[in-house]
Amino acid sequence: MADNQDKDDVTGIDTTGHDWDGIKELNNPLPRWWLWCFYGTIVWGVAYTIAYPAWPMINSATTGLLGYSTRGEVVEQIAIIDAQNAEVSMRLASADLATLAPDDPAHRYGVAGGASVFLANCSQCHGSGAAGVQAGGYPNLLDDDWLWGGTLEDIEYTVRHGIRNEIDPDARWTEMPAFGDIFAGDEIAATVEYVLSISDQDHDATLAVQGTELFLDNCAACHGDAGEGMRELGAPNLTDAIWLYGGTRDTLTETITYSRFGVMPPWGQRLDEAEIKAVTLYLHQLGGGE
Repeated sequence: MADNQDKDDVTGIDTTGHDWDGIKELNNPLPRWWLWCFYGTIVWGVAYTIAYPAWPMINSATTGLLGYSTRGEVVEQIAIIDAQNAEVSMRLASADLATLAPDDPAHRYGVAGGASVFLANCSQCHGSGAAGVQAGGYPNLLDDDWLWGGTLEDIEYTVRHGIRNEIDPDARWTEMPAFGDIFAGDEIAATVEYVLSISDQDHDATLAVQGTELFLDNCAACHGDAGEGMRELGAPNLTDAIWLYGGTRDTLTETITYSRFGVMPPWGQRLDEAEIKAVTLYLHQLGGGE
């Protein structure tokens, strides 16, 4: 093998045998300092995997001799912050939100903390900015069009008990019937045109007149004779330009035919008292709270 090695004529050093346009690559040994650093990293890596959590297992990972955990570190840090905020948190939990002054530290703490609670638990449906998602029937919380009322008391109750869920017996609950099982196709079309007319949209006036009686006989009990809604029943105002599922002819037809049944979970069983009041304060001050 040694006899077959190619040596560089100038330096006398073995080459790798690679040749690029007459230029050969010398087979110089690696620097000793580099080798020791490389061996050191191997030793360090082995020692690290023994001392710290490293190797993934079926249900967990090796814990390491030191028992260190980044999650445990986070838990400790959260506990420290919670201890520092314990007094103001207790004040918020026991406060009457209607009389809590905006310049009160508990109010400021609630608004700031409520933003975090909202982003962690509510933004998935209502959006990170609380503007809602019309296509999914998630309400915009920035306007004044509150189905169940936008006072502090109303918001707190809705957050605590939710809407149309089967978990909390005190959940807000009403249900719109599917008029596709009650009306004929032409009656649904006439009712749609009437709703378009009272919301100042382009409509068929002849059909709207026919839909008037249908609306008064079947829809006014919840939405009111003028279609302005009833908050006691969570029935929306049909005369404005704010629609939970959309106010076009197609979406109104779908709503009347099949009805809607939005569900909100009861956060009173998941959040503590201070968190419920914090997110209530946060939502109320966004601009739509009354």
